[in-house]
Amino acid sequence: LTDDEQQAFSPLSLSQLSQIMLDNPQARLVAGGTDIVLEITQMHKKLGTIVYVGNVPELQTFEEHDDKFVIGAALPYSEFTPHLAAHYPEFGDMIERIGSLQIRNQGTLGGNVGNASPIGDTPPVLIALDAKLNLRCGDKVRQIAIEDYFVDYKVTSQQVSEFIESIEIPKPVSKAQQLKVYKISKRFDDDISAVLATFNLTIENDVITKARVAFGGMAGIPARAIHCEQALNGQPFTQAIIDAAKTQLTNDYKPMSDVRASKDYRMTVAQNLLQKAFIEISQPQTNTGVVQYA
Repeated sequence: LTDDEQQAFSPLSLSQLSQIMLDNPQARLVAGGTDIVLEITQMHKKLGTIVYVGNVPELQTFEEHDDKFVIGAALPYSEFTPHLAAHYPEFGDMIERIGSLQIRNQGTLGGNVGNASPIGDTPPVLIALDAKLNLRCGDKVRQIAIEDYFVDYKVTSQQVSEFIESIEIPKPVSKAQQLKVYKISKRFDDDISAVLATFNLTIENDVITKARVAFGGMAGIPARAIHCEQALNGQPFTQAIIDAAKTQLTNDYKPMSDVRASKDYRMTVAQNLLQKAFIEISQPQTNTGVVQYA
């Protein structure tokens, strides 16, 4: 489809999509369209060249291997969430808070990552899980760590004519691995996060043997908390260590103030969420939730 200002493509295979992107390197990809459509309805933008990828079967696959999941970039949330939740319940619970059921039936993991929003719900979790992106350009595929995908606000390391083909998520490596995911938003359901925290901690004999911590809403990109991780790794799982790690968050992030939250609120919440994770892991019988469903 084409007119004087816009054109649209709807490829039926990965090879067709690859060629379209080579021929139209500035094209915008659309899967569920749950975010990009806001540019039309609210900003009244002309999108130029768009490519609908919902008819590309190679992008709607789900593979479960012994050590990882491989999720096609255009597979809707509702198609893969039950499989993911069986291994990462808190990740599954968070995905259930993304929009409404109708949104989750359309929205995709590839779209949430590719949109490169600093408050996207899934990137902090994927970063903490050390997920990988498979990026295709023509017949070539390169793999990068998802934390290397985000460069600056709405800027990624994706190269000309590249697109996300799939996302690889490692499975838990041991029962000692604890994943905690917290989304802070004004409404519990169907809302954009002000802060989203993910703590991926491996705790053996009361020692933190591995820590990966990532936040959304704390910087211009979703990013790891490297200083916080360093304060945790190899240390006993105690309140004193958690207090030291909370202090290090001020070296990891310089949050901004906007309509959703002030910078001071964001930092206080981030530190308190680390405390919440400590309480829930060290005292599993303690209920720290504020929302309960019957």
